[in-house]
Amino acid sequence: MRERYPDIRLHLVENLSGNLATMLGARQLDLAVLFQEERTRRWSVLPLLEEKLFLICRRDLPAAPTQDHISLAELGDIPLIMPSGPHGLRALLNNASTQGAHALNISAEIDGLSLLMDAVRAGYGATIQPGAAIARLPPEEFRLIDIIDDSVSRPNLLVSLSDDELSPAGLATRVVLQQVASELASSGQWPGATVYNR
Repeated sequence: MRERYPDIRLHLVENLSGNLATMLGARQLDLAVLFQEERTRRWSVLPLLEEKLFLICRRDLPAAPTQDHISLAELGDIPLIMPSGPHGLRALLNNASTQGAHALNISAEIDGLSLLMDAVRAGYGATIQPGAAIARLPPEEFRLIDIIDDSVSRPNLLVSLSDDELSPAGLATRVVLQQVASELASSGQWPGATVYNR
């Protein structure tokens, strides 16, 4: 954005997707990346990419599986550190595990990615997250184990006010966000991300 639109000042907000949707609805944000579509809103929704989910753990976690692929049914007693029930990712996993009739072994619930990943890094358990969860951490400390269940992925949707309500700065930002996400996914810097064909 600095390179292409130096006059636009960004205000970035990191929050749970439900809170971002509320802020978008209250016109406190112009754009948000959400993981499910709110059908009651008059928003512009652009499918951005699909994120594969991984079992993420320290390389030396005693309970970690030895294989590179695993299903939810094979997780067994691996202690999982996950967001709490209202979180969209947790709801997705609860639904997938219920359909497969196998319970997840949730050892702790943490509703902030930084703190959650600190607990995983400390060896208190594993987590199920997209590959981007380790983007700011030393990748050599972690194992990303593919979860092979078809239902264990999540869409990333670029949601904004409707096009007629979005400012020129918002429109420009939306274009740059799409391009950056595509570049990160295609270069392999966003592990497990696949860009939707446009």
